[in-house]
Amino acid sequence: MADRPYTVLSCSMSIDGYLAGATRTRLLLSNDEDFDRVDAVRASCDAIVVGATTVRQDDPRLLVRANDRRAERVARGLPPSPAKVTVTRCGQLDRDAQFFTVGDCRKYVYCESPTVAQARHRFSDIATVVDGGEPVEMGWMSRDLLARGVERMLVEGGGTLHTQFLADDLADELHLVIAPFFVGDSRARRFVNDGRFPWNPERRATLAQVKHIGDVVLLRYALSERFQA
Repeated sequence: MADRPYTVLSCSMSIDGYLAGATRTRLLLSNDEDFDRVDAVRASCDAIVVGATTVRQDDPRLLVRANDRRAERVARGLPPSPAKVTVTRCGQLDRDAQFFTVGDCRKYVYCESPTVAQARHRFSDIATVVDGGEPVEMGWMSRDLLARGVERMLVEGGGTLHTQFLADDLADELHLVIAPFFVGDSRARRFVNDGRFPWNPERRATLAQVKHIGDVVLLRYALSERFQA
């Protein structure tokens, strides 16, 4: 029996490996056709996981967009969109962020232990606040989400979260979409930070699929024996 949800990491980046530009202006790294592909992946999952920095800087909705996919989930007795999950050290999130205000779905905030009381005071009426320890450990969080009914989850970043899941060997597959341009500014956020990763020159990741999607390309990597082709 699995001890954690099936976990898909999803990321769009520039040719030189950046998730965004160096300014607060949103940088589109994908296209409409690929956004629809991601929407289908979201619809197949029980939870979408993002870091607190992503919530603060990008203010994502994290919803299934297509009406037919939402209706299909409802027909199966599920909410229209998966649960939303974020991880925070300090608990400094805006109650008006779309993470909290949109979507008829569960919301979870995993906090470091010293900030749990404050976070519960701020968010207990709009989200479930979970004491994740100090620091929040991704393996423990994954097991806790499985116990809450999350069997398949999508991790959409940002870089710190991707680094933690990959370094701890907690990902079953990775979807990398490469945009056809460079950012060229080291102040911008990268796909991953420094870390000791299980995949290296001696243990290569398995490239399971390459797909052209308009002017971007999807690289799909199998990262565990549980990979679902």
